[in-house]
Amino acid sequence: MRITDWPADERPREKLLAHGACVLTDAELLAIFLRTGTPGKTAVDLAQDLLVEFGSLRTLMQADCATFTQAKGLGNAKYAQLQAVLEMARRHTFEELDRGDVLTSPEATRAYLSHQLRSYPYEVFACLFLDNQHHILQFEELFRGTIDGASVYPREVVKKALEHNAAAVIFAHNHPSGISEPSQADKLITDKLKQALDLLDIRVLDHFIIGDGVPYSFAEHGLL
Repeated sequence: MRITDWPADERPREKLLAHGACVLTDAELLAIFLRTGTPGKTAVDLAQDLLVEFGSLRTLMQADCATFTQAKGLGNAKYAQLQAVLEMARRHTFEELDRGDVLTSPEATRAYLSHQLRSYPYEVFACLFLDNQHHILQFEELFRGTIDGASVYPREVVKKALEHNAAAVIFAHNHPSGISEPSQADKLITDKLKQALDLLDIRVLDHFIIGDGVPYSFAEHGLL
């Protein structure tokens, strides 16, 4: 049966228009993106097959072009379309964040950092450099590592903060494992960075760990 033959309140597009995207399952959201299925399969059927094949929506969205286009029903055009959607989301969240004080936009801050760092298969340590009013001066990815760690050098972080004339910073790094809880090494390097920047009167406002789900905030957990 075609999706157009389904009851209106069960069709993904109509559900989204009536109730918002948040009520849709991963398969229904992916079906809207795919638009069409394959012979004998609706777009929802195809979406469910793809989620099983890739293991999760996140893994599908992180796939490189070669891996993505090997899947049935996908090709270069769909890959390009997906990358465009992801880039629009990144730019939208940055525009939302760049409008004002990052401390008054905690959700925008989390969303922006997640968009920037979540898809990497290796660990990346980054920093938001801020002025006295906590407006963004610059976002930079400072260090890259392996799947389970990245070396972070306080001297280089201080150098970049001075280069941008930053009055405050927010650190962020991803955990490719998806687990956002901080390790002992994460806590130690955060303390070292804070001590180094305190000497220059540069405030460390937060350190976010990006994994699956809501990013972990050092500040909210009393670690800063």
